Amino acid sequence: MKRNFKLISNDNLAHEARTSEPVNPSDDHLLDAYSRAVVSASEKVSPSVVNIDVRHRLGGQRANDPRFPKEVPGSGSGFIFTPDGFILTNSHVVHNATKIGVTLSDGLHVQADLVGDDPDTDLAIIRIDAPNLIPVQLGDSKSIQVGQLVIAVGNPYGFQCTVTAGVVSALGRSLRSMSGRLIDNVIQTDAALNPGNSGGPLVTSRGEVIGVNTAVILPAQGLCFAIAINTAKFVAGRLIKDGRIRRSYIGVAGQNVPLHRRLVRFYNLPVESGILVLSVERGSPAERAGLLKEDVIVGFNDQPISSIDDLHRLLTEEQVGVKLPLSIIRRSEKLVLDIVPEEFKARAD
Repeated sequence: MKRNFKLISNDNLAHEARTSEPVNPSDDHLLDAYSRAVVSASEKVSPSVVNIDVRHRLGGQRANDPRFPKEVPGSGSGFIFTPDGFILTNSHVVHNATKIGVTLSDGLHVQADLVGDDPDTDLAIIRIDAPNLIPVQLGDSKSIQVGQLVIAVGNPYGFQCTVTAGVVSALGRSLRSMSGRLIDNVIQTDAALNPGNSGGPLVTSRGEVIGVNTAVILPAQGLCFAIAINTAKFVAGRLIKDGRIRRSYIGVAGQNVPLHRRLVRFYNLPVESGILVLSVERGSPAERAGLLKEDVIVGFNDQPISSIDDLHRLLTEEQVGVKLPLSIIRRSEKLVLDIVPEEFKARAD
């Protein structure tokens, strides 16, 4: 019997391998890998996440109004980041608190002391004295990418160690704090947050903390924000050392206004808007420098100023007590005043 054989060379085999359709992993394998990443990260971080319950002192006119209680309860989340009991949380969770309690993942309830509070970045540090504390591993928020898997852990409304997962939706956002300053380099995520998640960690699939959950845009869905951990590291170090963040101020109230195009062209200004001075605080650096109502600020320390946010970013600790140039437009004349910013002292609420 005669048999016909077809010889297939190595080149033919390689060609068939290239032209055949690749074998894709099943959806089950992908979902299992996703689940394992979330489970692993949450198991690593959950022992460090705490529930914070506080009693807030009412401020303003309500403090002296007999119709309102003297104190109101509040709650939030936080996470242990040092073995000796330092806990990072949001400023709005513990601001004006008369009593702070912390419940650990094992159910132990202890009292906490406020170490420092910075409303301008919505971050605060509290400290507890308890044994066998497990700190989180802090990551690098500069290394994350849009689309990356992230997990949010917290204690919303007392439901211990609630875990939600999502992705990094955007980087480099700015968020307005309750003090009015902008918080820069904020992470946007669609990992669902609730008010009780405030102060909890936002972590990567490796369990590294890359953000502090802080805000939700209501009634929108999937618009949640976290303060970058690199910002939190800087603020935490200063709060532990000094109990506060030093910033400078010049003592003006103003609003953003457009500049006349003729002024921009005549003085070759790098900005098309500035800060219209509405009032000058008595005894402030601005008054001593000769700043007047209706002046328009267009520069500070040789940097262009187009908005109040620009000025806030430049009024840092390094400017306290240093004579600096302040560029203004007074009527139609450009002037440069010498101003010496002072340290900002927050008023009691």
